[in-house]
Amino acid sequence: MLTLGCHLSIAKGFAAAARDARRIDANTFQFFTRNPRGGRARELDPRDLQRFRQECAGGGIERMLAHAPYTLNPASSNPDTRAFARQTLGADLARMEEFPHQLYNMHPGAHTGQGVECGVQLIAEALNEVMRPEHTTTVLLETMAGKGSEVGGRFEELAAIIDRVDLGDRMGVCLDTCHVWDAGYDVANHLDAVLEEFDRTVGLGRLRALHLNDSQNPCGAHKDRHARLGEGHIGFDAFAAIVNHPALRDLPMYLETPQDSLDGYATEIARLREVATRA
Repeated sequence: MLTLGCHLSIAKGFAAAARDARRIDANTFQFFTRNPRGGRARELDPRDLQRFRQECAGGGIERMLAHAPYTLNPASSNPDTRAFARQTLGADLARMEEFPHQLYNMHPGAHTGQGVECGVQLIAEALNEVMRPEHTTTVLLETMAGKGSEVGGRFEELAAIIDRVDLGDRMGVCLDTCHVWDAGYDVANHLDAVLEEFDRTVGLGRLRALHLNDSQNPCGAHKDRHARLGEGHIGFDAFAAIVNHPALRDLPMYLETPQDSLDGYATEIARLREVATRA
């Protein structure tokens, strides 16, 4: 069975998020560790965590993907921005030990004019400062669309960061279909070739999660505008191939498509489960 879910709010607590996941036939979910534009993380409520664990046990939810706020930029030319990123990353990873052996996803950062090599080095330095041997969380670098001075629009850039991290065994990648498409990797028509390039550059063993998003833009646009599955330039057939691909089908997959309600996610999850069952 696919490990499939979507991004859910934890504003009403983790137990409520797990109930939402079960309602839409999801057996995993993604959440922001704090406001995606920054700010303090909400306090963890032991009673909520107890109810959350009960909901997960009842719904077969074993995997979660925590997502760092978008404002984190450990590669910035501004030292205050870099300091904020390190402080937040360190605090998030410490809190993640309430949910041991889970996944933490982050956008690598933007070099803000310093150059890719400098950005790669700064990101690795930040991770080396905040990651601890006693942590059980796997940190994932998300593939990016390559807009502006983003680092991570090419597989080589992700590999370069991981190679510089001391605790490399705790590092992985989350492949976002919209982002790689916008970065110029044609996952619609040449999925095997893209995965072969990823394997040569980063290693398929590093691929630990997927973001399933269609794109409003043609391949190589470098813009990052998500679309609902089948309503963008990638097309639903590509997602049917992804969920059935032997190198991908056992990975946790998360929808970040624009929806008006959870019902939209429920529809997409049902469609993906249907094509996976047929294959």
